[in-house]
Amino acid sequence: MGMMEDKVVIVTGGGRGIGRGIAMMMAEHGAKVVVNDLGGGADGEGQDKGPGQEVVDAIREKGGEAVLNDESVADWGAAQRMVEQAKDNFGGLHAVVNNAGILRDRIFHKMSEEEFDAVVAVHLKGCFNVSRAAAETFRNQSGGAFVHMTSTSGLVGNFGQVNYGAAKLGIAGLSKCIALDMSRYRVRSNCISPFAWSRLIGTIPTNTPEEKARVEKIQQMTPEKIAPLAVYLCSDQSQDVTGQIFGVRFNEIFLFSQPRPVRSVQRTEGWTPESIAEHAMPAMEPSFAELVRSGDVFTWDPV
Repeated sequence: MGMMEDKVVIVTGGGRGIGRGIAMMMAEHGAKVVVNDLGGGADGEGQDKGPGQEVVDAIREKGGEAVLNDESVADWGAAQRMVEQAKDNFGGLHAVVNNAGILRDRIFHKMSEEEFDAVVAVHLKGCFNVSRAAAETFRNQSGGAFVHMTSTSGLVGNFGQVNYGAAKLGIAGLSKCIALDMSRYRVRSNCISPFAWSRLIGTIPTNTPEEKARVEKIQQMTPEKIAPLAVYLCSDQSQDVTGQIFGVRFNEIFLFSQPRPVRSVQRTEGWTPESIAEHAMPAMEPSFAELVRSGDVFTWDPV
């Protein structure tokens, strides 16, 4: 018996990369899978049923069960239909993997409103839409699992990704609050920050030897490396795991810290702008978070 035997799972963005790897492994472990994929470009433009249908066909060829959903997670109604499709085809729903995403990278002072809105709509609102659509089913059956893809672009920071970083850090907050709201119904919500080569990071510049070396390291981290943790978090084996942020980097699994106070200062008489400048900031400055990117934190080669 597979770890996901008799479970029904929705995997958004399941036609390529990380989503494909997750959908395939879910099926290998016994899950019935709704493969959602709009089939658009990395920037979200266009639509093509081909990638999602190829995954459905591959699952069926191996004896699994899967159906295609080719609608956009950014559409509230589409998310509702996705859940109904799972129940109509497979009789229920037990887990949702929110993986769908697009990129519209641009340095902040040149980013357009449309570039910001499009990325937030797919990543953050898409996670909300699909999760909210599944919430009543999970509540009524007293059980279910959400897995959302976050990113160190939001957890740590990155150049040229204000829209993406904001959405991905927002997903971490969304996941934590879902975990709190739905814990009484035995519903779990966790995040994975994946380190993997995919088309969404295929636009990383390679203009210098250092950039080329960085990309070569990333290319070692295949999308399939993310799938085992996603399967585990959707299974009954993870009943006590919720509200967490994990990272997967090649053969490494990380547990991320979450924001908590690291230093405090107090004045009984209260603060003035002057006393903040003279006392508060100098006292707290040694504990300031550094302005770094993911590559500055994860400085060793993938292992």
